[in-house]
Amino acid sequence: MPSRVEWLETLSPWPEEFGLGRMRALLSELGEPQNAFPAIHVVGTNGKSTATRRAAAFLAREGLRTGAYTSPHVSGWSERIQVDGEDADLERALARVREPAERAGATQFEVLTAATLAEFAEAGVDVAVVEAGLGGRLDATNVLDARIVVLTNVALDHTDVLGGTREVIAAEKLAVVSPGATVVLGEPEWEALARERGAEEIVHADDVARAAAEAFLGRPLEGDVEISLPGRFDVVGGDVFAGAHNPAGIEWLLERLPRRDYVVVASILVDKDADGMLRLLAGAGRSLVATSSRSSRALPADEVARIGAPFFDSVESVPDAEHALARARELAGDDGALLVTGSLYLLADFSVRSKRIPWESSARG
Repeated sequence: MPSRVEWLETLSPWPEEFGLGRMRALLSELGEPQNAFPAIHVVGTNGKSTATRRAAAFLAREGLRTGAYTSPHVSGWSERIQVDGEDADLERALARVREPAERAGATQFEVLTAATLAEFAEAGVDVAVVEAGLGGRLDATNVLDARIVVLTNVALDHTDVLGGTREVIAAEKLAVVSPGATVVLGEPEWEALARERGAEEIVHADDVARAAAEAFLGRPLEGDVEISLPGRFDVVGGDVFAGAHNPAGIEWLLERLPRRDYVVVASILVDKDADGMLRLLAGAGRSLVATSSRSSRALPADEVARIGAPFFDSVESVPDAEHALARARELAGDDGALLVTGSLYLLADFSVRSKRIPWESSARG
């Protein structure tokens, strides 16, 4: 009999039509678990997973029982749902929601979100830190009446769904703000928009995770916390494995790389700005090995190579990710290094198939 995780993998990751109807019907059958705990809701283009995990870690350090929900995963599905810093029992969490989810016709992300909220309610968390999946207004996580909302940053991404300007995208993301909420902004330009949504207090912060935890507790915090978040900036010898799924993410990555002569291995999803990403990635090295993750949304390796050809001195297309990694190692030689980047789904493939990447990272999500 297939496991519940195998069932989860058969579900559509995308709805035929975005909306909260299925989610609300599912949560109603589950007894409205989202109302069982206070929440911090994290939205933004980049950095959401790290902000989520760090805010939860700060609160756990202060003695609170915490839940943290992130996406996508790299090391496995259960990575997405944590209680007190430990992965939840995903089979058990999915068991609670499978029958009502099937009745509601819920999507993969809706199922995971409902399972997460029910798990947090069952665990009796004192606070849940929940990362939005896509945008905010129509995202499955927008069923929370969050006390605190974090907007990490806004860049052009998912423009076909969220809109073609940063202003429109910011409005979609800040649509999760309820009147009276505290909003933590990583970029001060969105204060007026947050006020329009009914924010009672605005906090501007470079470290949005710390600010969110402090806002929840009502007092400042000392020191820092360490988290483990796979695939955001893992360094193995001289090689770097770092997911970056849009040009803004690539820019962040380039600022932190210690060298500029990597052999770049990249897979990119079809709905991303591949031209903009590859143009920037050429600043990390002059050789590109284009490949494709197993995601149904991945661009074919040949297409990644075609788009990248004007920007790199050397471009090869190797569709199989493992073979692409091996070929890149040949090109790098003994003294060279690899930068494996683009879609996090590529890093997830390596995690599942070869376990070659260490998943101990305290870097940005």
